[in-house]
Amino acid sequence: MTDQATIDALVRRVEVLEAEADIRRVQARYMFLCDTPCPEFGVKNDKQRIELILDLYAEDAIWEGVGEYYGDQFGRCVGKDQLRAHFRNFWPEQQDPKLIMNAHWLTSEQIHVHGDEADGQWIHFQPWLFSDGKSLVRASRLNNAFRRIGGQWKITRTRTENVAIVDLPDFFTSSYPSESVLLKAPGTNHTNEHVRDA
Repeated sequence: MTDQATIDALVRRVEVLEAEADIRRVQARYMFLCDTPCPEFGVKNDKQRIELILDLYAEDAIWEGVGEYYGDQFGRCVGKDQLRAHFRNFWPEQQDPKLIMNAHWLTSEQIHVHGDEADGQWIHFQPWLFSDGKSLVRASRLNNAFRRIGGQWKITRTRTENVAIVDLPDFFTSSYPSESVLLKAPGTNHTNEHVRDA
């Protein structure tokens, strides 16, 4: 192999690694923005949160639930207007009981890069807690697609399939934050100031 061929091969490998890292960050940011309370500093309401989530998507993106449980529950949305309406169903202005805690974990990652297109699979795990005490865990498989647009990776498809939904005891956790202070400037976080005991 010539020196130039070696350099070209190394460049291609670095480009794939950088694409994988960018896609990993996009997918993780989506999950981060879906947490409740939202940990993104400066987000005052769910409308802002939804627009930040939509910034991660291509204009023609698809969000769909598939399989015997999620197919009927979530259906299929195409384009940002439908996605916006879909996310507003997750965070309605009036919600009773109110979702007060939700956190997302991603595992079993696989990312495959094909030039400016990519796909990724994960298992997604999240506990839920509502203001009336109802608690559950959802586990889902994700099969998502991505495209590099203007030098940035965007989500072109979110596809989720139910693995399991497990009921938890009411108020399964003894404490949870009423707001996240994770990204606030140093010196503004007062220990335990925002922790609510159930």
